[in-house]
Order: sequence, then C-alpha cells, then structure tokens
Amino acid sequence: MPNCISILKAATLKLGSLRQPVITKYQLGKLIFDLHIEGSYQGQPLCTRKEIPIQNDFSRVLKELLDTAILNENPNFPTRSVFNILGKEPKSPGEIACIVDPFAYVSHLSAMEYHGLTDRFPKILYITSLSSNEWSMTAIEKMDKDFTVYRNDYRDSGFPKLQRIKIGKISGMNVQLTKAKTYLGAYAVVQDSALRISTIGRTFFDMLRNPADCGGIRHVIDVYKNNAHIYIKAIVEEIERHGGPIDKVRAGYILDEICELSDPKINNWLEYVQRGGSRKLVANASYSPIFSDKWCISLNLEEV
Repeated sequence: MPNCISILKAATLKLGSLRQPVITKYQLGKLIFDLHIEGSYQGQPLCTRKEIPIQNDFSRVLKELLDTAILNENPNFPTRSVFNILGKEPKSPGEIACIVDPFAYVSHLSAMEYHGLTDRFPKILYITSLSSNEWSMTAIEKMDKDFTVYRNDYRDSGFPKLQRIKIGKISGMNVQLTKAKTYLGAYAVVQDSALRISTIGRTFFDMLRNPADCGGIRHVIDVYKNNAHIYIKAIVEEIERHGGPIDKVRAGYILDEICELSDPKINNWLEYVQRGGSRKLVANASYSPIFSDKWCISLNLEEV
C-alpha cells in the first residue's frame, strides 16, 4: 500500500506525543487498539489493517517497541506492567503513581506538602485509591467508557485489561496506600498534569481521620492552628458532607476550642456529643483522662 505507515511507527509517534514518562500495559493496549480501529495515524493509512486486533498484534508491537528501546520496563513495578517511554522527562513520584493507578490521588502528608501546609518533607509518598471491590468495578466501567461500542471487541481480542498494579516504590520513594470505598469530590486534577491531589478540605479531613500519616496529632494541631482560619469554609463543608458523627466531634473540638473559630455548622455538630462515653481525639491512641467538657472527647495527644 503506497504512502502507508506501519503500526510500529504509528505507535512510536503516538507514544512520543504523550505528555507522560511512563505507560501501563493497559494504556499501551488501548493505544494500539485505537490505531487499528482508526486504520490510520493523522490521516496516513496503516500498512496493515484488521477490523478486530488480536493478541499477536499487541505482543508483536510490544516486542518491537522493547527491542528498539522505544519502551523499557520500569523496574519499580511488576514484570511488563509499566514501561518508560524513550525521551520523556521524569515526573514526580506522585504523578507517576496517578498514571499507573487511574483512580489514585496524592493525599495525607504528601498533599499537605503540596498545599504548603507543612514544612516537613515526606520520605514516603502517600496516596489514596479505591478499595479492592470498588477498584475492580470502576475499572470495568472505565473500560466500557474507553471503548464504547468496541468494548466487546477489545475484551475478545485478548488485549490487556485494566488491572490494579502494585505500587511499592517509585524513584526510590516508598509508597503508602490508603484504600477508600468512595472519595467523591476528594481530589482535584492539577492543570497540564496527570497529578491528582486531595482537595484542601479533604486534606484537613484526612488529618483528623489519620493523623499518623499526616505528621502526628501534634503536628496536625499546629497545622490547624496556623491555617484553618484561611480554609474554614472548605474544611467545614467537607466534614459536614462526608464526615460521620465522631469526625464532626473531633473537628468541632479542634476548630472551636483550639482554633477558636466559629460557624453555624460547627455549633450543629454538638448534637453528636455523647456524654459518659469513651470517645478519643486520636482513634488508635490510648485513652487519656484529660478531656473536653464541651465536646466530651478524650484529649489523648500522646503520639502512637
């Protein structure tokens, strides 16, 4: 066929146009499948076109991309699951994590650093993603959306499916994952980037729910004292919408008695106070006899 382009060259050019340094096996499968369906690249027809791609096509193109060093395996991830793209500048560990896991976002102390809430430099990358069941269900929904009318063709072709990839370390930085059943509205996408960061409201909420991953409870209280007045609306709205009774009591105590901030919603949270109970400010720390009379919560500030 005159003036045609090989699938290998088309895939190479398409990889070069991506604004990311790594690509997962699933993302590569989608890239090659899309080329087959389109039958061309930027108006230039493919030299060989098949209506439905088969596994051999994917395996062949992947082998050629590896043999020519257009791609090379990223050693931080399981075998042949994530590949570095030739000539792409490295990105932050957080951005790579968000590329590898399409449902993950940077959270806890790592998000606090991004938002300028802490002067600490995390030695661990903290990310949040969906729990196992929710991840699997959402992956099916994403594949359906990615391929629309061709979703059955893609599945039947034997091309790689969207599967969770274990993330243990990126660029020498250990990664700690928090799994959540749902996180509607919990993150924002950074412009011109694959990076997703927990919103300012969710970041303050995470400090209450898991202070150990946010520098410890005393650091959390310092951050609240220094910054909560700036973001009070976002904090209150986040906890009002997504917090349970104990979350609202903990937030109420810190915002009211420590930060001396007021809001009608904070006053409403007093309805969740339980007198004579054994509620604690820090869930997994030992109970302390020092407590708040107003919020009826043990002020167990010892680090765990």
